[in-house]
Amino acid sequence: MRNLNLSIINSYSYFLRYITLCLLFASAQGFSQNNPTIVSGVDTTYIKIGEQINFKVTVETDSTAQVIFPEGQTFSPLETVEALKTDTVKKMDRMTLQKIYALTQFDSGSYTLPRQQIMVNGKPFFTDSIKIDVATVPVDTLAQKMYDIKPIINVEKSNGALWRILLWVLGILILAGAALYWFVFRKKPLSEEEKVALLPPFDRAILGLKQLEKSKYLIQDDYKSYYSELTDIVRSYLEEDVHVTALESTTDQLIDKLEMMKDAGQLKLDHETIQQFKKVLQTSDLVKFAKSKPESSAAELDRKSVEQIVIKTKEAIPEPTEEELLQREEYLEELERKKQKKKIVIVAVTAVFVLLISTVAAIGYYGFGQVKDTVLGHPTKELLEGEWVQSDYGFPPISLQTPKVLLRQAVKLPPEAQASIKEMQAFAYRSSVGLFTIGATSITLAQPEEPDFEKASEQILKNFENQGARNITTKQEAFSTLTGVKGVKLYGSAKFAVPESKELISGNYMVLFFGGKGFQQNVILTWLEDDHYADQIVDRILNSVEVKTSL
Repeated sequence: MRNLNLSIINSYSYFLRYITLCLLFASAQGFSQNNPTIVSGVDTTYIKIGEQINFKVTVETDSTAQVIFPEGQTFSPLETVEALKTDTVKKMDRMTLQKIYALTQFDSGSYTLPRQQIMVNGKPFFTDSIKIDVATVPVDTLAQKMYDIKPIINVEKSNGALWRILLWVLGILILAGAALYWFVFRKKPLSEEEKVALLPPFDRAILGLKQLEKSKYLIQDDYKSYYSELTDIVRSYLEEDVHVTALESTTDQLIDKLEMMKDAGQLKLDHETIQQFKKVLQTSDLVKFAKSKPESSAAELDRKSVEQIVIKTKEAIPEPTEEELLQREEYLEELERKKQKKKIVIVAVTAVFVLLISTVAAIGYYGFGQVKDTVLGHPTKELLEGEWVQSDYGFPPISLQTPKVLLRQAVKLPPEAQASIKEMQAFAYRSSVGLFTIGATSITLAQPEEPDFEKASEQILKNFENQGARNITTKQEAFSTLTGVKGVKLYGSAKFAVPESKELISGNYMVLFFGGKGFQQNVILTWLEDDHYADQIVDRILNSVEVKTSL
């Protein structure tokens, strides 16, 4: 009986252990189904400078889980180039998410890609860290021969702004020329009034009488207008052709003047014609001032009489003498000169107006200073807008873009410097006006040691003082070229002495220091304070600086 109980107990214990194992297995199975799986890796662990690696993160988890991948620059010291979109694949109640990051590095060395945090339902999970080797591009100097330093290259200058200005000026000149042609030089079609005004006095008088004949004054019983126009025609003719003041004379005064001219032989007109003319003038005075109203036939007869008077007067005028013809020719020449002078004045006024408008427009667009410097000239503006050159200076070479070529300077090392400096090569440019200077110096040290930038800075500032500079302010900060070569920038302001001035002038300076074991490279710039053209030149030079990182 006891043995039976023991057997039952043992069997029950075995059963309990079996059930427990089953439950543990089931719970483990369920846990493995709910716990996410994270796998990460790169396509390569060895790249050259600037090449990219693809860092891939794969997360397998429940389809309802919320997964957050790393964002931003979390891969330092590697740089993120691009983060691709997340790929998602779902299968039943599970899903697989895949994220790829493109990474790079621009400095050689060994780097560790740090662990990245993946958040799944608010719980952090981490990828493994990975070692990445970044190598420089090898140069086989045995298989490939060394070449000389490249010659100076002219830097292409954009002429877009200049072409816009030229097009504006050309457009204004075309408009001004068109206006001058249209209003001054163009032979304008004459109106009927102008054509009549250009006729000789006799022809104009006969034409006026013919038009008066066709008028409706007599039909409308408007005798006053009829006789006023009739007498005005004949008086104007006498004043122009006979040269007698007829328009402002009374009837008696005009007749007396004609009689006097007849007696003097200046007008070969018979007495009957003068008396007939007097009769017409008297009738006109009665109509205009006494409101007399003659017969229509009498009015028409008076018009015919005036026409005959004009014809006889034209025949009675003596032929002009040679002196009179000469005076008339001189008069016409004078009129032509006045006309030409008037045209010249119009052209000059138009040119001044165009110049004024162009100047105002240029000042409004570019500013007064820019226009003034363009017209009168400015030394650093001419440097900025001239043809720039790209060249390498010294060894190790310093590559620069400059408005002028830097010329080699004779350098004589003092005895105390010969022990530490093996060779110094200096190049410089100095503007003939003002303070603007550019200098580049390459120094080969006697020993393969790192250069002392602090000592070099003190020496340069001391040189400034020895050359007469005063009130020197200094600032220092790190500087990097566009390709990432690191150096030191020393800059500030001072009162500088210049050869063409007895007084100290305010200016700025900047010194760039680069170097490595056994060498040092310097770039020195000085320029006038508040010279924005020089500021632009300095910025352009700084953006072009490139140096070697080793001998």
